[in-house]
Amino acid sequence: MMEEELRARLLATASVTAICGTRINWGAHPQGEPWPGVILRVISDVEGHTLAGPNGVAHARVQIDCQADSYGAAKRLARAVRAALGGYRGGLLQAVLFADAREGREGGSNEADRPFRVSLDFFVHYTTT
Repeated sequence: MMEEELRARLLATASVTAICGTRINWGAHPQGEPWPGVILRVISDVEGHTLAGPNGVAHARVQIDCQADSYGAAKRLARAVRAALGGYRGGLLQAVLFADAREGREGGSNEADRPFRVSLDFFVHYTTT
């Protein structure tokens, strides 16, 4: 459910969808779809516990890759995603906190087909019950 809420938040943010439309996906960018796009991945997801058992709150680290045909477009998309999620709370999401960013370019043999990437990591604290 955390995954659905994060994606819904991005889809509901006009500054994000103005750049990438609805190309916001978990795990991979659909083959053949144009750039720019957003790819979300759960890096870690830990359920909170007390001595009495699960406490109903989980803590995840989510990597969000903002990819585009140019560095500038990838950077603009990353800024829009960071503004949409940094400090956000709502629904099951208790807090979405920006952690760090990295930049790079995807591998491959044809440089013209390799998208630029800005990766953002967020700590996501959310209710599991």
